Amino acid sequence: TNIGSILASVNPYKPIPGLYSVDAIELYRQHRLGELPPHIFATANECYRCLWKRHDSQCVLISGESGAGKTESTKLLLKFLSAMSQTSLGAPVSEKSTHVEEAILES
Repeated sequence: TNIGSILASVNPYKPIPGLYSVDAIELYRQHRLGELPPHIFATANECYRCLWKRHDSQCVLISGESGAGKTESTKLLLKFLSAMSQTSLGAPVSEKSTHVEEAILES
């Protein structure tokens, strides 16, 4: 659920097909926060918009207990931001994998 720009999420402890797909990235990048159901991509999109449209610095705090999904959430956030930065360079969303992105996500 969203509380303003805060996303409270629960780790389902199982994969949910399509939830974090390229199609989901494309969907959430086209909408503002609150226009679609709560999602980490919506939060990431808001950060990206504020960074580039308003030139405001951004910080994302991901917290939770051990096993809550903090690492996976960070990977998803970086995946979305990487796709957005590649889109701004003119590449289609389906071709958003770069060596830099892969190195960051693997770290």
